[in-house]
Amino acid sequence: MKKIKYIALFVAIISSVAAGGYWLGKQDSGFRIQDSTIKATTTSERKILYYRNPMGLPDTSPIPKKDAMGMDYVPVYERAEADSGQIVISVEKVQKLGVKTEQATLRVLDKTVRTVGRVEADERHIYTIAPKFEGWIEKLYVNTTGEPVKKGQALFEVYSPELVSAQREYAVAAQGILSLKDADSDTRQSMQQLAEASLLRLKNWDISAQQVQGLSKSGMASRNLTIHAPVNGVVLEKKAVQGMRFMPGEMLYQIADLSSVWVVADVFEQDIGLVQVGSKAQVKLDAYPDKPLEGVVSFIYPTLNTATRTVPVRLEIANPQGLLKPAMFARVSMAVGGKGKVLTVPLSSVIDSGTRQIVLVQRVEGRFDPREVKLGSRSDNYVE
Repeated sequence: MKKIKYIALFVAIISSVAAGGYWLGKQDSGFRIQDSTIKATTTSERKILYYRNPMGLPDTSPIPKKDAMGMDYVPVYERAEADSGQIVISVEKVQKLGVKTEQATLRVLDKTVRTVGRVEADERHIYTIAPKFEGWIEKLYVNTTGEPVKKGQALFEVYSPELVSAQREYAVAAQGILSLKDADSDTRQSMQQLAEASLLRLKNWDISAQQVQGLSKSGMASRNLTIHAPVNGVVLEKKAVQGMRFMPGEMLYQIADLSSVWVVADVFEQDIGLVQVGSKAQVKLDAYPDKPLEGVVSFIYPTLNTATRTVPVRLEIANPQGLLKPAMFARVSMAVGGKGKVLTVPLSSVIDSGTRQIVLVQRVEGRFDPREVKLGSRSDNYVE
């Protein structure tokens, strides 16, 4: 395979190639682009550099040979008229400038998709406190947004005429069952059904089993009922105000368990095809640059942001220490596999003018042919 030059020192040379070719100085300056009008010296005075394919194919040979048709390879002489646009660099200049070459190689391109994202609370671990009955807030125990709470911790006390009435019905029914134990079966069954209906009503209002048990033992309805936190977490939103009246279903608190959070990364359209559910990712936060976190792609959103041409990708990150906080900025790196072995060249060997891409192919030492190429997938150092 042909060797590819990939040194940044030749940007000026390649710019000249993209422009159509021109002299880069005097002939004795060490490198030039051959002018097709240069006259060749006599064959007897020239040294054979290599032999080229007689059919114009790109393969060459350092020794005489024949092609598959039996035709002799054509000798190419030193100082021979080169193809229009060929770059000629003296051996001394090549050594002085430290020009490097590398073979175009078949390889699997392992690419890292880099993007940015933001920390969000896991929607599956967000809980809303919205009583199913009408009432008034008598006392607040958790009175600020952002306050951490424990499961079972008292949030507030409420007074609800409906709740008091339901408690009394259940207490009366529970006491009636005990007092009518010697009554006929129909009477006992009716009282049992009343107690069960009252109990179901309380359960539908999310009254805890412990509170129902206390009501059964005491037989007395409580004026106020204490509402407790359902999970460990932090208060994301608080609308409860002491003394306020609330209606059934009105949100009073929103609590999030942040022991596991999401990082939603915005992946550009051209990279989204490389990202798959299960891909591993590394997340770095500006707040903790020396503490990279590991995550896994759990979901790729089915929609595209038309303004940024990005697709949201969700990562799940364990957050036992609570370092990740909603709305934090994150830098995300996702290692993605390639599509099998492809022909690659170093990224630094490609000269991109914006309208076309060019690499230099070394024919023999000191002679380079500019070739226009079409690029495909990229990794950190190589391109298809």
